[in-house]
Amino acid sequence: MSIFRGAATALVTPFTDDKVDFKSLEKLVDMQLAGNIDALIVNGTTGEPTTMTHFERTAVAGAVIEHVRKRVPVILGAGSNNTYTAIEYAKENAQLGADGILTVTPYYNKCTQAGLVAHYKAIADAVDLPVIMYNVPGRTGVNIAPETCMKLAGYKGIQAIKEASGNVNQFMELARLIGGKMDIYSGDDGLVLPILAVGGIGVISVASNVVPQYMHDMVYKFFDGDIAGSREMQLRINPLVSALFCEVNPIPVKCALKLLGIIPDDYMRLPLTRCGSIEKVYNALKEFGLEPVAEA
Repeated sequence: MSIFRGAATALVTPFTDDKVDFKSLEKLVDMQLAGNIDALIVNGTTGEPTTMTHFERTAVAGAVIEHVRKRVPVILGAGSNNTYTAIEYAKENAQLGADGILTVTPYYNKCTQAGLVAHYKAIADAVDLPVIMYNVPGRTGVNIAPETCMKLAGYKGIQAIKEASGNVNQFMELARLIGGKMDIYSGDDGLVLPILAVGGIGVISVASNVVPQYMHDMVYKFFDGDIAGSREMQLRINPLVSALFCEVNPIPVKCALKLLGIIPDDYMRLPLTRCGSIEKVYNALKEFGLEPVAEA
């Protein structure tokens, strides 16, 4: 069984005065649930876990799991460039009550394709949780080749891949090779429809922080056979998606959430800084039909 079908939100972590803003986090989760989001990703890239302490990451994960109360799957980030550290994160996430884990390829030290196979098998062997591999070579410097996915498809708990290479030829070849043995999620908000068209079952989205109902509906229109309607929604949202990635994620999406009054502060932990393209984000929100409550 798939961990989820549809749209999952890669949640931001709100901060106020350099501390996690748990009240705003709960408000954001409530907004997601009201928008019929299909799953939540906590402590993924968008949640800034690399600049949070271990205690903060655990507290955020626990708070979301407790607040959601199994209404949707909660998937926790468990990535590291040290396989043993990734295993420890995965074990801890299992103890917290996660419904699955998302684990990125090893970054900086990199590894071979054989190393990727060994890395993911070691994580899957260590926990009794569904594993979503995360392929984002633009951040990690490592690409999971389609042939490597084929070797991992069906292995123990390795259930899915979040494909964010941005390479259309690659995910078409991925879909051809794995033949339904592994779920494929789009990791790019601008490429949801093409991935659905080759057999993907959803998206792990940044934009759904702002428009959860829209992203859910776009995917389910496709599932319901309204391909033209889904295509129209994809084309309509792509200018907003471009604005939400005009600077490195999650800088613009936090700016958008503040402009819309969903979170009170777009504070970023260094080395990330507040958005320098506020007017661009503001204008994109307006053009999409959203009403910012704060001035650019």
